[in-house]
Amino acid sequence: MRSVDGVAWAAPLHTSFVQARMQDGNFKLITLVGIDADTFAGAPAILTQGRIEDLRLPDTVIVDEWGAALMGRMTVGPDGKPRSMPLKVGDTFEVNDIQARIVGICKVRRAFTGGPFVYTTYDRAKGYTLGARRTLSFMLVEPQKGVTPAELCDRIERGTGLKAWTSDTVIWVWGERSLARNTFWWFWTNTGIPFSFGTAVLLGLFVGIAISGQTFYSFVLENLKYFAAIKAMGAGMGVIARMLFVQAFTAGLIGFGLGAGMAQGIGRAMIEKGMPPFVMYPQILWATFVLVLGISFVSAIIGIIKVSRVDAASVFRG
Repeated sequence: MRSVDGVAWAAPLHTSFVQARMQDGNFKLITLVGIDADTFAGAPAILTQGRIEDLRLPDTVIVDEWGAALMGRMTVGPDGKPRSMPLKVGDTFEVNDIQARIVGICKVRRAFTGGPFVYTTYDRAKGYTLGARRTLSFMLVEPQKGVTPAELCDRIERGTGLKAWTSDTVIWVWGERSLARNTFWWFWTNTGIPFSFGTAVLLGLFVGIAISGQTFYSFVLENLKYFAAIKAMGAGMGVIARMLFVQAFTAGLIGFGLGAGMAQGIGRAMIEKGMPPFVMYPQILWATFVLVLGISFVSAIIGIIKVSRVDAASVFRG
């Protein structure tokens, strides 16, 4: 990789799922990340405790804050009782029967899998995964000055036959070589997760349309005699249509506000409990807003059609 023209430097990166054995004998699935010991490329950017340079010491690791809290609750204190305090610098656990001593606590984003991140050097990560061959997961590459990431990706693919991506992770503006875009399509073609989520969203959409439409239609039926009376007093369908639109949109806006507020509250509760967070992008919020207005519009149209067919004189017949 370093021989490719335009590469300023390249460093290995290892990622794998392994079992960590805690002091009480329980096991926890962790995400093991092995980084280059010389450049520390791929290391966590924020350390709340310890120093990244201490990873060069024997049998050392850095654990993220959530992992330290989760694994800390699974250990046994000096008094033999379950320990409620998170792991700290100096604590130990085992990976593949090899001791891992914590020399730092970092702050990183939670993974989709929800497990702890454990950082160590690349060579030590290979020792923690004995028996596994070809443990190199990625190569982190920096382009030389004057070379764009896209140009370097082309050179790497032509020169090595390996797939190269840029570090662009903007979800809504995907580049052709964006890792986020390729990751999405990998999940789409190799797992059922996007299909399952999409099915759940569509099911919720159809149920929402049916319930809101039925509810507003029931409202119109219950008040049909009042609409007939308004027509009998000389009000045109234009006035009644505006009334129904205002009522439908008011109900829709109140429901949208309550739903968005509940989603925000649930999201914050998930984050506080250490669960993987979700991101509410403005595009999703606006799309939901437009969808709610569309449902309200359809519901109002159904009510208007029903009222338009009512004889105004029916209110005087009892």
